[in-house]
Order: sequence, then structure tokens, then C-alpha cells
Amino acid sequence: MKVKDINIKNRRATFDYEISETFTAGIVLTGTEIKSLRLGKAGLTDTFCYINDGEVWVKNMYIAEYFYGTYNNHFPRRDRKLLLNRKEIAKLEKAGKETGFTIVPLRLFINDRGLAKLVIGIVRGKKAFDKRQSIKEREDKRNIARMFQKR
Repeated sequence: MKVKDINIKNRRATFDYEISETFTAGIVLTGTEIKSLRLGKAGLTDTFCYINDGEVWVKNMYIAEYFYGTYNNHFPRRDRKLLLNRKEIAKLEKAGKETGFTIVPLRLFINDRGLAKLVIGIVRGKKAFDKRQSIKEREDKRNIARMFQKR
């Protein structure tokens, strides 16, 4: 029996930020968190990552409480630890200290082995004219696709 594919995206991140580099990290979750995540009850809006004592943490990520959970249920917006190797953490730490760059979760998914993974990116905020440019490019692609469909 195959569980439906879980692929939760942070759509706002691609609109607000210019992505320079991405990493795939594992997440440390409790039992009720992974059960709720497999039901697709999670969100990445207003989330960000920070580094504390050589460990990467994701802050403000929403995973709904598990419906069948008891007193052991988790807190929905707690900080969760990410699993990366030392080289990746060093690269993230270096980029996080640079001005204008931040670390933002882009996508949350469950891989083939049933493990929860989070794609994080080193991003820089877009200016207003950059956003207008991306809107224009998206509309141009849509118009071209319509023209080819009519034929």
C-alpha cells in the first residue's frame, strides 16, 4: 500500500527570494509529528533556519497536532533540528553571516524510504523590480504555452 506523495512547498519563498544554493536535510521528529506529516498537515509559511552551536534548526515550521494523539502530542510550532554534515553546516554558517543572505526552507517531502526531508536554500531577498520581472517572465511563459496549445 502506497501512502500519497507528500510534497509541501514554500511558494512565497520563490517569489520573495532569489535562491543561490540548496541543500537537502533530514529532520528530527517525534512520533506524532511524522504521523501528522504523512497526512499532509504541515506548512512552511514564515519559516526560517538558524545555526546554534554548530547545529542547524528550523524555526516556526507548522506541523498540526495529530488527531489521535494523547497527552504525548507535540507542540505545532516548536523548533526542530536539521541533520546535515559538517561541510554543509560550515557552508550555511558562512553564508548566514554574510549580509543580505538568509537560510529558508523551500520544500518538505517524504523520500522513498519513508524519511522526512527538508530542502533548504541560501537566499537573498528580491527588490520590488525583481519581483515585477519574475511576474512578467511567468506571464510570458504562460502566453507561449497557450499559443502552442491552440495549434
